[in-house]
Amino acid sequence: MEIFTPQTPMPRKEEVKREWYVVDAEGKVLGRLASEIAKRLRGKHRPDFAPHVDVGDFIVVVNAEKIRLTGKKWDQKIYWRHSGYMGGLKLRTARQMLEQKPEEILRLAVKRMLPKNRLGHKLLKKLKIYVGPEHPHQAQNPKPLEI
Repeated sequence: MEIFTPQTPMPRKEEVKREWYVVDAEGKVLGRLASEIAKRLRGKHRPDFAPHVDVGDFIVVVNAEKIRLTGKKWDQKIYWRHSGYMGGLKLRTARQMLEQKPEEILRLAVKRMLPKNRLGHKLLKKLKIYVGPEHPHQAQNPKPLEI
């Protein structure tokens, strides 16, 4: 006697149809925006989500310099990196990051919400962040995404 067990169809990367979305970051809170972007990049909003396949969409973020932080985070939030040498710790506050690399604040927030493996690195490449309202991805016809 044969027992039939229906299987859940798994998406293959060749079959996935990806969309392009444009997000205006003006006045949006950093963490709330980053978590929604990470969810869309990963593909968790889709019914055919699989944790081992890249099924997410492309996200274009404009006006990254107009992002908002709550409380005293502009002066108290510290971004640190290390050169690898003795005493090579480099510290920057969120305000300094905004002056030097405003798009890096959002990129780091999203990066830290993605998986820490090869799939996470591939997902991060689908995030395009720009300072100002202009972006070079008009040919992809991105749809506006309200977050």
